[in-house]
Amino acid sequence: MIQPRRENPLLDVFVGPNGLYPGTRWLIYLALFGICLGLLGVFIHFAHPQHGGPIWWSMVTQIGAMLAAILPAFVMARIEKRPFSAFGLPAQNAFRRNFWVGTLWGIASLTVLMLALRLAGAFEFGSLALRGTSILKFAVYYALFFLLTGFFEEFLVRGYSQWVLSQGMYFWPAAALLSAGFGALHSANPGESKPGLIAAALIGFFFCLTLRRTGTLWFAVGFHAAWDWGETFVWGVPDSGTTAPGHLFSPSLVDRPAWLTGGTVGPEGSVLCFLLLALFWVVFHLAYPQARYKVQAS
Repeated sequence: MIQPRRENPLLDVFVGPNGLYPGTRWLIYLALFGICLGLLGVFIHFAHPQHGGPIWWSMVTQIGAMLAAILPAFVMARIEKRPFSAFGLPAQNAFRRNFWVGTLWGIASLTVLMLALRLAGAFEFGSLALRGTSILKFAVYYALFFLLTGFFEEFLVRGYSQWVLSQGMYFWPAAALLSAGFGALHSANPGESKPGLIAAALIGFFFCLTLRRTGTLWFAVGFHAAWDWGETFVWGVPDSGTTAPGHLFSPSLVDRPAWLTGGTVGPEGSVLCFLLLALFWVVFHLAYPQARYKVQAS
């Protein structure tokens, strides 16, 4: 029997028998994200046309970036006919146990890494760089800034994107693809290197494990924010190749090979960070043995 010819065969690329393909829905999300980023750029151009400016202006930019990643997911939730909470940030779990445990993991693991670098002769903590109320001011500023960063980066890569691609290719293939993309996104940072990009991808892959085992992004958001806060504010070292003002300590860099110190990337580029990441996987796997994030492939 001759099958009737479809009026628009191009639709087969984007639409299947059950509706929009997962890849199509992901492209719609990314398009909405791009539109939101474009609107943010227009706002920044007219509201603050000068480059640089007060450090607090960066907070406005980060709020905009976070909203650009999250707001399109509310549109997709309507299209998908499901609650926004399905994408990894359920409101009922906001800032509860998983978030604070993740925060503790982030700051504790970074402290272990910095102590290991010190014992290896690759780092000197230096003296206090801030005094009085400046300590509180910058501590609070960076805590809020990196909390926004955690929401932005975690939801953009491991929120809706992870959820919808898991429907098309299962969880771990989607996690590997998105983690590689997460590492590649860091190539725009000044001071980055190949070891730093690989480390960023592997850290992102670890965050996928935390999502898989806890069922939400709250652990990853807490860990991400605390790690960045510790690098930038507490220890004053480069964070993925970027050094910011207003850090608690003024570290002294020691003349050692970049594979040990991390070079311009910071601690994330050190071989010791890769050893720490392997330890993350083992400890987290034992502490959280049950998978709680389940998405069936369509």
